[in-house]
Amino acid sequence: MNPNRTNYPSLRGKTVLITGGATGIGESFVEHFFDQSAKVAFFDIDTDAGEALADKLGASLREDQTRPMFLQVDLTDIDALRKGIADVRAALGPIGVLVNNAANDKRHKIEDVTPEFYDQTIAVNIRHQFFAAQAVIEDMKQLGGGSIINLGSVSWMIKNRNIPVYLSSKAGVQGMTRGLAKDLGQYNICVNTLVPGWVITEKQKHLWLDDAGKRAIKENQCIDAEVLPQHLARAALFLASDDSSMMTAQDLIIDGGWV
Repeated sequence: MNPNRTNYPSLRGKTVLITGGATGIGESFVEHFFDQSAKVAFFDIDTDAGEALADKLGASLREDQTRPMFLQVDLTDIDALRKGIADVRAALGPIGVLVNNAANDKRHKIEDVTPEFYDQTIAVNIRHQFFAAQAVIEDMKQLGGGSIINLGSVSWMIKNRNIPVYLSSKAGVQGMTRGLAKDLGQYNICVNTLVPGWVITEKQKHLWLDDAGKRAIKENQCIDAEVLPQHLARAALFLASDDSSMMTAQDLIIDGGWV
């Protein structure tokens, strides 16, 4: 256990599934839950990065840790998603925490959007979140409760340009969270949205973080520092733990004070 991180005993031995876990924010989720001695499984389409992360973490297991389980899964294929969840259940036991992280913020202009692009963007950014949640409900009922954490975004709140379908899907995530929370609360299942601001990953540095972006962060955030993947991961640990057991249907915004 990292002495600089909060210890959540309720996460020890719990099966945690993370989508889009091979790189970026998802990689940090995997690392943080693994450090808590949870039984971590994660999905991604990036096989090389996923296997490398599982190997890295598995190379120095503590006595109370389980090697992370990586599965190559295309989350837009709902049958494959369901099979992956069944495989995790068979290997690690019923899933007590689901982190719906996977997304793609590819830029696009209104006039360039085709029906095919629209459907694909919705599938990548919100549809799989619903069906992953649907697939773990019985696990959580069996366990007497659980935590579903859906990744949203402040991008629709601040009206970002050139990304309208992504904004539509991320706004929808927060509505979906509230609907699921109401229906699943009777089973002691908490459903919350973890809402990132501009999280500076290697992808963001490579594609989008130019001088104008740095100025926007400085001008709009209350805290003049980069929001990093570990800031999201630490918030996810809290939402997944018993410490937040009466917190549901909520939006936890981690954005340095932008909105």
